[in-house]
Amino acid sequence: METDHVEYVEVARSESERGELVLRERRPENGPTSLELRANGVFVMDTLEVATERALASAALAAVEDPAAVVVGGLGLGFTMHEVLADSRVEKVAVVEIEQALVDWMRDGTVPHGPALLADERVSVVVADVAVALAEATPASYDLVLLDVDNGPGYLVHDSNAAIYEAPFLEAARQALRTGGVLAIWSAAPAPELLASMSAVFGDAHGHGHDVLLQDREETYWLYVARVASGA
Repeated sequence: METDHVEYVEVARSESERGELVLRERRPENGPTSLELRANGVFVMDTLEVATERALASAALAAVEDPAAVVVGGLGLGFTMHEVLADSRVEKVAVVEIEQALVDWMRDGTVPHGPALLADERVSVVVADVAVALAEATPASYDLVLLDVDNGPGYLVHDSNAAIYEAPFLEAARQALRTGGVLAIWSAAPAPELLASMSAVFGDAHGHGHDVLLQDREETYWLYVARVASGA
């Protein structure tokens, strides 16, 4: 069985203390051209299939009665942020991204849809480690913290990200949330240890499976949600 030839063209590359970040264009012989983001040679996301990013945002937003102020941990190619901004209840979105190069590519049009997304007056972009940003956030200032820096604790983009699935980070997120506020973390596979840690910090947490169709493949991803109870 013959397969279509696919050409890859590098669009941009950056090196940091975390390693290599590459943006490349995927040009199949038959089919649409798309952008693909890779970190240290590992596929992170592309512009061809964005169902998981959108599902993450929509499911998290549905868990909050009034998500006026939202933190998105991880800019990526902007699709989670885009879905958050599509909710008319959202008044401000702080996007925390550790890679300056990725922010630059979105701002300068290297990622073609980037400038329009970042032009939304509700958006502010902070170049920082999301753990540091939340630790420094004003207490009780957000309604939703949505974490999308990996595909969950079992699929880390960088080994140092393991800390954001542990109690100290989860506590910082809880402190940054208002009463009724929600922390939502995406995972590509069941993560019982994460659920246990979230339950210990917040008092209660739940995992929800979401069926997503990815290029004709049925996949189940997980959203872990914890809420700040009144009196917490």
